[in-house]
Amino acid sequence: MFNKICIIGIGLIGGSIARAARTQGLCDCIVAYGRQSGINNLIKAKELGVVDEYYLDIESAVNHADCVIICTPVGVMEQMFSLLKPFWNKKTIYSDVGSTKGSVIAAARKVFSEVPPNFIAAHPIAGAEKSGVEASKEDLFNNKRVVVTPIKSSSSDCLSKMITFWRAIGAQVTEMNVEHHDAVLAATSHLPHILAFSLVDLLGKKDEQVEIFKYAAGGFKDFTRIASSDPTMWLDICQANKQELIPLLQQLQVKLAAMEQMLADDQSQQIFATFAYAKQARQRFLTQFDNSMSQSITFNVQPGGSLRGEIRLPGDKSISHRSIMLGSLAEGVTHVSGFLNAEDSLATLQAFRAMGVTIEGPENGEVTIHGVGKHGLKAPAEPLYLGNSGTSMRLLSGLLAGQSFNTVLTGDESLSSRPMKRVTTPLATMGANIKTQNDGTAPLHITSTRSLKAIDYNMPVASAQVKSCLLLAGMYAAGDTSVTEPAPTRDHTERMLNGFGYPVQRDGDKVHINSNGKLTACDIDVPSDISSAAFFLVGASIAENSDVTLKHVGINPTRTGIINILRLMGANIEVLNERTVGGELVADLQVLSSQLKGIDIPEELVPLAIDEFPVIFVAAACAEGQTRLTGAKELRVKECDRIQVMADGLQILGVAAQPTDDGMIIQGKTSASITGGEVISHGDHRIAMSFSIAGLRATAPITIHDCENVNTSFPEFRDLATQLGLNLR
Repeated sequence: MFNKICIIGIGLIGGSIARAARTQGLCDCIVAYGRQSGINNLIKAKELGVVDEYYLDIESAVNHADCVIICTPVGVMEQMFSLLKPFWNKKTIYSDVGSTKGSVIAAARKVFSEVPPNFIAAHPIAGAEKSGVEASKEDLFNNKRVVVTPIKSSSSDCLSKMITFWRAIGAQVTEMNVEHHDAVLAATSHLPHILAFSLVDLLGKKDEQVEIFKYAAGGFKDFTRIASSDPTMWLDICQANKQELIPLLQQLQVKLAAMEQMLADDQSQQIFATFAYAKQARQRFLTQFDNSMSQSITFNVQPGGSLRGEIRLPGDKSISHRSIMLGSLAEGVTHVSGFLNAEDSLATLQAFRAMGVTIEGPENGEVTIHGVGKHGLKAPAEPLYLGNSGTSMRLLSGLLAGQSFNTVLTGDESLSSRPMKRVTTPLATMGANIKTQNDGTAPLHITSTRSLKAIDYNMPVASAQVKSCLLLAGMYAAGDTSVTEPAPTRDHTERMLNGFGYPVQRDGDKVHINSNGKLTACDIDVPSDISSAAFFLVGASIAENSDVTLKHVGINPTRTGIINILRLMGANIEVLNERTVGGELVADLQVLSSQLKGIDIPEELVPLAIDEFPVIFVAAACAEGQTRLTGAKELRVKECDRIQVMADGLQILGVAAQPTDDGMIIQGKTSASITGGEVISHGDHRIAMSFSIAGLRATAPITIHDCENVNTSFPEFRDLATQLGLNLR
């Protein structure tokens, strides 16, 4: 990439950049610049082979360099720019590694009047307990985040080249504006360093009297590791970013004072709630960190095979969501078993913890909810982050519309691109004050109102999420709220409300609710998710010599569209041991391999199987004759456009799949219907799992990219699928 790289400040970071660039063959020559006071470090860098040469003269160091990276403390950036200014070359790319970017940009403006377009500010979020060039490592940046903070005047070519450079030495690069970077790093890096330095300072001075360090264990060592960092560097960082740090320190002091008061008053329940929330929030961070810092997960499925065995699938996600919501609003303690311990349902759980609800678990699917009553929720201190969960966001928007406090609902990139007007528009007619982005997407800013009024709403499109949202809002509205469905949708909300003793009436296709009720705690046994079962119902149907039994599956009549459609196609599915558990129908499902045939899917079954159509498309590809789906336009606004994405993938795999505005036409074949190939799931877990099941009838391996969101709703899929016989890795 470069003929000559000049590193200004050859310590841990600068030395590691040099080592990595040399290992990856990114330059012909690497030199370092430093001062006479650091001559020993420069000599060591050359002795170790980190650099080819070093200079005490800046002109000689940067002469003919086509990349200059400033690796000095941020406090001397203005001095470095002044030093470089007489020799600044418009053909050279300049960058830095400072932990604050506002001060760096300000220093550049002070020296140059305007920030040169060939300066690209960057911050590698990497380090080590030891400092200096001797601690440098060629793999320091492997799978570490590097944030680049371009400004309007930045050269797009220089930006692109620096992003390529960082990626070439193993880093994962994120673009961020300067102000956002400094605010985020103040909370996640600078504040923790201040805490570590302060704690060690406190205990170090006490140690002389009580030998504290003598008995300190690994927890103390881990917590205070970052106090081994260079004090000079961190003094510069804290001073440079004090405008972001001071408010955080003030907020922390309030938190500590509250904890002190809770301890003084023996408020054990509040202390437990604080600790429990922190534990789950940290686990969420670890999960997000592992997912974001890992390479995109790819599924590789070998062709053929059969599925055989007996399994119990994870709990139903829809019911898991609602158990947390209604249990939190109930009076008394609700015990939940079979809770789905996946990111989507955990997002709902975390949201209610943030609103003051004490929730124990989940441990082995067991959750205990200490309800606060219908009017007992408290304002969350921060926006409620709901990850990838559309159910959480849409249902919570209704529930929170009538609360006495303001809230903000946010989500990940996928959730933030999904339409929310389908719930915010009818909520607005009830008097709710909810602001969205201009295109109707999240974040949702919900302003308190105590004057919700009931409405009689005719849903233009059948949607259980919209219906549930309005019913939850109806619990806080004056009058009788009713929702009319154009076709039946899942009724978990109505069933669970009745289970908690809250009156909900149904009159044909219309559901009624009002504010004259309360929820009383109860026990909930969450059945296995029929949406998860769908993949194995299809897999066992299309693969020869298959025999699978799925235990304790929820067969709510509003969710059995997948069974009815597959039976119409000729699938051999038996419903065994049918029973009612907690108001929900449950059964064991046995499915044997069979020859499927193409059908015109009845439109009245579409809302009852809306989530299962990706894998139904796979069944259609293996069926004899044509399968036609209509009336499923809803599929185009799920986690992705499931109609188009499935059609694209099936065509790659040799299937004649023609997308239509509201469905798809698939010409199935009884043999060799699916070839191998590479497909992209576009981050949609159901797409990824459906193409995995297609491997059972493929003639060559199938590779599915972008599968990390399978962990969002069905983290056990890979293990259960391989247990039954799918050759997936």
